[in-house]
Amino acid sequence: MARYTIDPDHSVAAFSVRHLAIANIRGQFNKLSGVINFDRDNIFRSSVEAEIDAAGITTGVKKRDAHLLSPDFFDVEKYPKITFKSTKIEVTGDNQGKVTGDLTIHGITRSVTMDVKYSGPVKSPLGGEISLGFTATTSINREDFGMTWNVPLDNGGIMVDKDVQITIDIEADLTGGN
Repeated sequence: MARYTIDPDHSVAAFSVRHLAIANIRGQFNKLSGVINFDRDNIFRSSVEAEIDAAGITTGVKKRDAHLLSPDFFDVEKYPKITFKSTKIEVTGDNQGKVTGDLTIHGITRSVTMDVKYSGPVKSPLGGEISLGFTATTSINREDFGMTWNVPLDNGGIMVDKDVQITIDIEADLTGGN
C-alpha cells in the first residue's frame, strides 16, 4: 500500500450552483489537505481522508464570499472544516471507480458517492516525486447539510438552487509505503 499526501498547491475543490434558475455560479476551495492510501493491485483496500478549510472559499466576488462564509451557508466560525473519509471503493473501468464516504459539511455528515478517475503514477521532472492525479465528481443537495438559506422568486423558483455540482481535482505525492 502506497501512501500519498494531497498536494495543496495543485489541488482544488470546485462547485457550481444555479442562481436565479438562469445561470451557474462557480466557486472553489483552494485549501485542501489529506492522505490517500492507494493499492494499485487491490483498489478495494485503498482509502481517502481529506479536509478542506472552508474559509478558503472564493467565487471571485467578495460580497458573495462573505455571505457564503456566514451562518446562512458554511458558518465557518462554527464549522471551519469540510471533511471526507472513504468507506467503500469500487472499480468501474480502467483507471476509474466510485468512492463512497462520509462527507461532513456545516457539522452534518452524509454518505456520498463520487465518480473518480485517476491517472499516473508519474515521476516529477522537478524533484523526482512520484505523483498520482484524481478527479472526483458528485452532486449534493446543500439542504441535506443544513444550508437552507434562500429567497423565493416571483416565478415560483428560488434564488439559489438546492443541487450543487462538485468537482475535486487532486494531485497527490508519494510519502511512504510500497
